[in-house]
Amino acid sequence: MLLDRALAAYRSLADLGEQVEDEWQYVSDLVDAWSAELRDIVAARSSALDADAVDAVELAIDEIGRIEDPHRAIDWLSTFPQIIRLALAPMEPSA
Repeated sequence: MLLDRALAAYRSLADLGEQVEDEWQYVSDLVDAWSAELRDIVAARSSALDADAVDAVELAIDEIGRIEDPHRAIDWLSTFPQIIRLALAPMEPSA
């Protein structure tokens, strides 16, 4: 399931970011807030995900897998949920 893969990738970012001792609480707060938000974003999507949305999320997950710098991982803890939000935003009907 896409949500499971996204949450696993997000957790891997957190694990990497937690290596920065001074940022541990910040990382923990981001994970608490955004993990719930990611679930809500996916749950709010009433229609099936189109291939482009799935591809966008998969590409972001792939990018996360390449991150090795803990500080960059912390940056992505805020960035990744926004990518998910944008990719899974309900499509507005064209007029």
